[in-house]
Amino acid sequence: MALTGWLPYVAGLLAGTAITIQMGANARLKEVFGEALPAVVVNSVVGVIVLIAIIAAMRTPWPDPHKLGGPWWAWAGGLMGALYGVASVLLARKLRAATLTAIVVTGQLLCSVTLDHFGWLAFEPHPAGIGRVLGCALMIAGFVLLAKF
Repeated sequence: MALTGWLPYVAGLLAGTAITIQMGANARLKEVFGEALPAVVVNSVVGVIVLIAIIAAMRTPWPDPHKLGGPWWAWAGGLMGALYGVASVLLARKLRAATLTAIVVTGQLLCSVTLDHFGWLAFEPHPAGIGRVLGCALMIAGFVLLAKF
């Protein structure tokens, strides 16, 4: 499924919206269950069920078990998702939606500029020039403004 023109930007915007809604929904589940981890597990189980349904509907073939492998860090996505889920559930009420989203996106930006700069993981090197560094500084400033006011 190739996205061209402005569609990747719209898809990214919608993904960001979904993450913010997920934060609030998970925070509410934490209140209902009284604990963070069950809320994250329910979120993950629902996500897996939806993904299995999408795979079935699209008739996407399951990978050959003999082809499973790759570098160790390629398998860290699930761990990172779990850590993000727990952190967002624990921090949502304390930081509120805007501040939590701002710090999460700031962390994503700083990490992504670093990964791009060094060409780490699966990314092609893209130097962190003045524009990217300034963008990171502005993002940090935006986070500070959201957190303070």
